[in-house]
Amino acid sequence: MTSRRQFIQLSVTGAVAAAAASIPFTSAAQSALTAATSGTAGKVSAGSGKGRIKITQVRNATLIVNYAGVKFLIDPYLAEKEAYPGFEGTLNSQLRNPRVALKTPLSTILDVDAVIVTHTHNGNPQGDHWDEAAVKLVPKHLPLFAQHEADAARIRAQGFTDVRVLTPQSSFKGVSLSWTPGRHGTEEATAVAGEGLGDVCGIAFRHADEETLYLTGDTRWNSYVRKTLKTYKPDVIVMNAGFAIATNLDGIIMGVEDVNEVAEAMPDATLIASHLEAVNHCTVTRADLRKYSQLMGFDSRLLIPEDGETVSV
Repeated sequence: MTSRRQFIQLSVTGAVAAAAASIPFTSAAQSALTAATSGTAGKVSAGSGKGRIKITQVRNATLIVNYAGVKFLIDPYLAEKEAYPGFEGTLNSQLRNPRVALKTPLSTILDVDAVIVTHTHNGNPQGDHWDEAAVKLVPKHLPLFAQHEADAARIRAQGFTDVRVLTPQSSFKGVSLSWTPGRHGTEEATAVAGEGLGDVCGIAFRHADEETLYLTGDTRWNSYVRKTLKTYKPDVIVMNAGFAIATNLDGIIMGVEDVNEVAEAMPDATLIASHLEAVNHCTVTRADLRKYSQLMGFDSRLLIPEDGETVSV
């Protein structure tokens, strides 16, 4: 039997392969996107969830997660449009970040019970998960969870008074917040650029009255993600899926093929794509991912919210 991946690879011939070469994805994804029919997908289902988990796509990886009645602000990146230069040593570094303006009012973004910062890029003040604008704007008294003590110490030094370190056993207001591992790129990419990329994590949200939610964070599909899926069996999975590219390296966050791996591993889960179209080095667009999900057959359970949009699952 021919697998999906083999089918995609076998579909590449002459002109198709030449056209696909301009798409900044891996070869199988290039072929699939070239073969996909034109146009965008229609409105997709939110899956079979209870509709009580609400996730607002703010911008980039910044989310507001309303889970079991508790509101969490994830990875606040709050600068005005084009406030920062592009990330040095990455694709399209001549473009300024953030690429797009915030659509969600700051009053809404900051009206939360706690903040979670999955990583700080080793304290880069223009990082796209915790930037100098967030340091200035996020209330210093809010409970804030960091991935490890090094990031926690950095954030405490910025004046925050209630900084906690995520562990596999963390909790807040009755919600279990489990630290989960990730790797910011392939093994080869992190071997070359690991110091600049820094450590990363994801989070598994659990509550007796809710479905399990897993935020992968800035990681590729790898053994860490596979083990987390096996351990927590999440019903809802949010993936950073923009396939950001560092110069001369493979993608450092998930792309279309990584999303497909998650879809195949968890065939009953609702999937949500984030971290798209907001920083200079992201290469996968919402339209790309819609086309690819149609081709691979998981579009009916994939949500790709626009900035400022709230989805219920």
